[in-house]
Amino acid sequence: MQAEQGVAAGRNETTGRAQDRGYPWLVADIGGSNARFAWVDGPGQPVQHVRKLPVAQYESLSAAAQAYLKELAGLGLAARPRRASLALATAIDGDRVELTNSHWTFSRSQLQADLGLDELRLLNDFEALALSLPGLRPDQVAAVPGPARSAPSGTLAVIGPGTGLGVGGVVETSGGWVALPGEGGHMTLAPANDYESELLSVARREFPHVSAERFLSGIGLPTLHAAVATVAGQPDAPRLTAEQIVERALGGDALCGKTMDQFCAFLGGFAGSVALTLGARGGVYIGGGIVPRLGARFFASEFRARFEAKGRFASYLAGVPCVLITDTLTALDGAAFALEQSVR
Repeated sequence: MQAEQGVAAGRNETTGRAQDRGYPWLVADIGGSNARFAWVDGPGQPVQHVRKLPVAQYESLSAAAQAYLKELAGLGLAARPRRASLALATAIDGDRVELTNSHWTFSRSQLQADLGLDELRLLNDFEALALSLPGLRPDQVAAVPGPARSAPSGTLAVIGPGTGLGVGGVVETSGGWVALPGEGGHMTLAPANDYESELLSVARREFPHVSAERFLSGIGLPTLHAAVATVAGQPDAPRLTAEQIVERALGGDALCGKTMDQFCAFLGGFAGSVALTLGARGGVYIGGGIVPRLGARFFASEFRARFEAKGRFASYLAGVPCVLITDTLTALDGAAFALEQSVR
């Protein structure tokens, strides 16, 4: 009903106002593996015509965007977007942009020219995801053991193990919600016990700096699995992909199961550190594609215990809710919201 009312409200806006804001808009969420594109027709309307394109199948972001727009033109949507807001899995600084975990690299000004845009807004993907947090509906999230989620207020944090590991935050101000972009996934990963120190020691044979992303991501899970195998006395265990590790863990494989249990424990400790760093007493949200696949295994894991295991600040964290984002399209809403703020 709310969505229908939003659409109706958008259609009642004047044509002049819509033209001033440059509708239709192109929005996208660009990760290391997939690029999700969507369309916003007018004021108050939700993102629609969502398409997921594999990054590896396109030479460039421009080529993928052009393919998406060509598909929409084939559906009768002939209008070209005048404004676009793209959430990208990398740090945004200057005209040249390089995606952290894919081959795509581009010039902001050249992409704007290629797409014929009046405005091109670029955001870190977790900046966009953070902007979506205050508006998340109950059907877009799942509760994690601990305090219940309340009405969004104060400071919220989000972490997301996907292809990489994203971190972001959003702060409530008198002028609305302001995103805090960052690259927290590259913080040094800290061990909580001697066993975890052994795992990190094994990983340091391959990487001089073991960031959280080296274990807590799709590209990192094989490294964590190899470390778990080595410490267990199985250094010659086959190198598996992240997908294989998750599938075998859920299928009862002992070594992969140990890997995913350790993944959840490390993730809990990391999430607690993010909450303390940002003062995110309003909640820590978990995005990305890995955790939702774990189902009941995640909810029964050590995640929450490790989240709170911060010594003198355990009571501080005991009151912070953790929430799992189950809707994979929320960053698109955040990207659209960022563009809405820019045209007001």
